[in-house]
Amino acid sequence: MVGIDIAERFLALGAAEAPAGAVFARADARALPVRPAFDAAVSLCQGGFGLPSDPSAPDDSSVLAALAGALRAGGRLALTAFSSYFMVRHLEEADDFDVGAGVNHERAPVKDADGKEQEFDLWTACYTPRELRLLAAAAGLDVVGLWSVTPGRYDRRPPDIEHPELLMIAERVAS
Repeated sequence: MVGIDIAERFLALGAAEAPAGAVFARADARALPVRPAFDAAVSLCQGGFGLPSDPSAPDDSSVLAALAGALRAGGRLALTAFSSYFMVRHLEEADDFDVGAGVNHERAPVKDADGKEQEFDLWTACYTPRELRLLAAAAGLDVVGLWSVTPGRYDRRPPDIEHPELLMIAERVAS
């Protein structure tokens, strides 16, 4: 098992609970420092995918390509992305959804390790099932399943407008 995150704190938290032999590395999800040897890759709850570095032009295709590139032929990816349908249906007054970019902006409180709260700007890229399928195909992945889910509850339910995330399971195509 290899855990990768851009935040040192999350790596430390993962390592503290990890099984023996687990390895952790700090890296950007757009340029993973691994070769295509993994049976599976997981990116849940906007774990690198869906958090644009440039909110006006999200480029999650590079994250998806890097994840696909880490998989051996036949390896599987589990990825969640925020649903555009849910976001538009449940816009809150403080949300600022850029329809052209498919990105929502909000100010959100985040707590540090000591419990001190501070507000941050958060941008979340949002997707339709069709967009995820097209991105997957461009990255050399075949979509095995795509469902509407709630974080932590990954039931197989057809895409809808009532659940905040989409879960995509995809398989790396043999080269």
